[in-house]
Parts: sequence; C-alpha cells; structure tokens
Amino acid sequence: MKLLFRGGVVAGALFAALAAQADEEANLVINGDIEITVRTDAPEHVAQLGTIYSGWVFRSDETQSLQMDDFENPGMIFVDDAIDAWNTVDGTAGNSCAACHGEPESLAGVRAVYPKWNDEAEEVRTIAMQVNGCRTERMGAEAWKYDGKEMINMEALIASVSRGMPVDVAIDGPAQSMWELGREIYYTRFGQLDLSCANCHEDNYGNNIRSDHLSQGQINGFPTYRLKNAQLNGVQSRFRGCIRDTRGETYGVGVEELIALELYVASRGNGLSVEGPSVRN
Repeated sequence: MKLLFRGGVVAGALFAALAAQADEEANLVINGDIEITVRTDAPEHVAQLGTIYSGWVFRSDETQSLQMDDFENPGMIFVDDAIDAWNTVDGTAGNSCAACHGEPESLAGVRAVYPKWNDEAEEVRTIAMQVNGCRTERMGAEAWKYDGKEMINMEALIASVSRGMPVDVAIDGPAQSMWELGREIYYTRFGQLDLSCANCHEDNYGNNIRSDHLSQGQINGFPTYRLKNAQLNGVQSRFRGCIRDTRGETYGVGVEELIALELYVASRGNGLSVEGPSVRN
C-alpha cells in the first residue's frame, strides 16, 4: 500500500479497507446497448499514467449495477426534470431551449468536447457558462446559479445524449494557457494536510482512504449522483469538496481557477466515454 509523507504527517494512516470492493475488470454497458469505454490508453499529455480508468470501475458491484440501467439510475430522474425545463419558454425573447435546438439529442457530442474555447466570447467556457450565455443572450432570461439544481439537471441532460462518445477536449491554441493553469493547480498542495489532486488521484488511485476506494478522479461521468448526499453533483462543487477535505481554503464555483482545473482534468480523460449522469458513492 502506498503512503504519503509530507512534513512528518503520515497520510497513509487514513487508509482503511472497504467492505465491498469493485470488480475493476468489469465493463459498462448501459441499457444493454450503450457501450462505455471505462479504460483506455492515457492521452500523450498525461505521461504519468499508462492507462486511464473511469471512476465507475472503482465502485462496488452494487453501485456499478445502478448505472447499467436507466430505470435503476437515480440520476435519470433529474434528466427528466431537465427535459421539462428544455421545453419551457422563459425570458423576454419568448424562447425555450427547444425553440433553437429542437430535441435534446441535437446536442449529442457537446459534453464530449467541453470545456472549450469560445471564439465569440474569447474565453474558455464550461457547459454551465454556455447554458447561461444562451439564457441571457438569446432567451432574455435570468442566468441560473452556476451549481444550482436547474443548471446541474440541464448538464445531466446534455451529458446523457452524449453517452458512449469519447471525451475529446482540446488543449491547444487559445485554450492552452488555461490548460496550463489547470495543470499547475492540479499539482498544487492545499490545506493543512498538504495534499494535491495528484497525491490522491495519480499517486494512490486503487488504494483505500477513509473507507473510499480512490479513483483517478476522472470527470467523464459528471454530473454524478452521489449516494452520500442523494443528489446530482457538479464537477466544480466536487473540486471544492476535495480542497476542503485537505482542510484548506477553496475557490468559488465559476472562477478562473476552477474553470482551468476543469479543463485540465477533463483532458486527462480524453478517450474515455461520456457516461453522465453517473452513480458514485
């Protein structure tokens, strides 16, 4: 078992055995027909890993099975709510999402390439930023709270129509500087525990810590329904939670640092399949 040493603190003392381990060799097929790539060769820019794995492979058999059928996946309830919002006229322009995009399936492939550079706005945008751009600029509606229920539900709907498609986030061109900032943050140690994202998800994935089977921290499954809090969770809220777990001060959602971190971490999963809304502990 790997241990983390820093400043005399033995982080390995936090490791504990799980009662139920996952079948790390299992394969994920949703509804019997959507094949999900849960392991593949790491992209060239992730030289520290030979193989990348979806967080699904590190979950218990019982949790894995919940994601294999939409009728069992509790996250799909919120997708249904998002479909209602998709078809609802809102704002001064008298538009709905459907008025411009038709059926949600028209956005198949979108989740696979976000975050991405937006030429018009001259910035890297997450899906949440793009949704709010549509709401304020095209619908004349109020922006949704960045990690609020309506936004996370809509992100789950957008992810659901891309399930099985390979993540392919661009890191070159005008997005490169944000990607480099995200990489810097990924390897920055935070908090009293003096831990970085990499310490857990690169150095110690597959080990057990605080009764959790550590994954590589891939985000191809977000938004994710967590059994721990019985709700859908957005990726930047999860980043904040990880930093808080180091007993450090964290960032607010939607700030430059977490946008950059989301871009970097998403790119580490290039080649895995979009699988949101996923189910995790």
